[in-house]
Amino acid sequence: MTSVPIEAIAAGLRLIKPTVRAQSAYTLEAPRAERKLNQNEAPDDFDAELKAAVLARVQAQPWHRYPEFTPRSLSARLAVHYGWDPDGLLVGNGSNELIQAAMAVTLERADVVVAPAPTFSLYRLLTAVFGGHYVGVPFASDFSYDIDRLIRTAQRDEAKVLVLNTPNNPTGSALCRADVERALNETEGLVLCDEAYVEFGGETAIPLLATHSRLVVLRTFSKAVGLAGMRFGVALAQPAIAREIAKAKLPYNVNLVTLVAAEVALEHSDRITRRVEHVIAGRGRLLAALQHLPGLRVYDSAANFLVVRCESCPAKLVFQRLHREFGILVRDVSGGVDLEECLRISVGRTDDIDAVIAAFTTIFGGAT
Repeated sequence: MTSVPIEAIAAGLRLIKPTVRAQSAYTLEAPRAERKLNQNEAPDDFDAELKAAVLARVQAQPWHRYPEFTPRSLSARLAVHYGWDPDGLLVGNGSNELIQAAMAVTLERADVVVAPAPTFSLYRLLTAVFGGHYVGVPFASDFSYDIDRLIRTAQRDEAKVLVLNTPNNPTGSALCRADVERALNETEGLVLCDEAYVEFGGETAIPLLATHSRLVVLRTFSKAVGLAGMRFGVALAQPAIAREIAKAKLPYNVNLVTLVAAEVALEHSDRITRRVEHVIAGRGRLLAALQHLPGLRVYDSAANFLVVRCESCPAKLVFQRLHREFGILVRDVSGGVDLEECLRISVGRTDDIDAVIAAFTTIFGGAT
């Protein structure tokens, strides 16, 4: 319990930027459930034998020494995996840290960040933290990208940063590589291409790095690789740009266990491929089953989740019934821009998908 007078607390808060105080912190407090489908995580845990391999390697390392910024063997594997210059690779404590670093070295007071709306809320929050001005550009009614409007807005507002989340969270919308290249050719700011879900659909922009110095591509091991608990991300850029972004990273930002886990995962990339194939197949089955239910609109997705709009009853009631009656936890996104009455459902294991289909059929099957 604090003993600081309210007046003193108010005085301290006045030191915080008003634009930051106006934002909500990125957080998630959710109830527990038998079937956790609210955070777009991999359906299954990292393989037990690979966990054992990680632990054995970590056990053999000296724990009293700092890890390398990026172990040479991991850097080489990442370069092969992504097909890019190792000098243009940065690793981070999740891709979120690398988003923060890229924006930290780019944004000055009142600089404009243009992004699709809705999208990952961290972009808006970080823009406020760095004193910038955030402009959200709506999707089309079917949640497809309006790339023309995005480009026009970035041109009009002289955007310092243009965010392209592809596939986008929470809509699942994806851009083709040609549209990313259009954005690079027709705007003048830094283009952050967030590809956290690209393994599940869409085209990567990585080949454009060779000819575009204003492009930064962000990848994560939290989704397709199944290492959300380890927090590992990668940024790819021209080496000269990567060196500048690196200045905003904290020293030794990725711990030893995570570095080893990432390397082991890359050594067994065939398992990543199988996990992705399972998710894509499950997404298709879930889409096919839900899209015919009356009172429920299902949007196509290139990610490891689906967004549904509850047209015959409030989304919050559906969310509560799924959790209370069926033990299924999804993400209520109905408070977001253009997401009225929407829920987001992560693609889970086969039995999770069966349970979701059965639950939604029960809730919406009798609707007219």
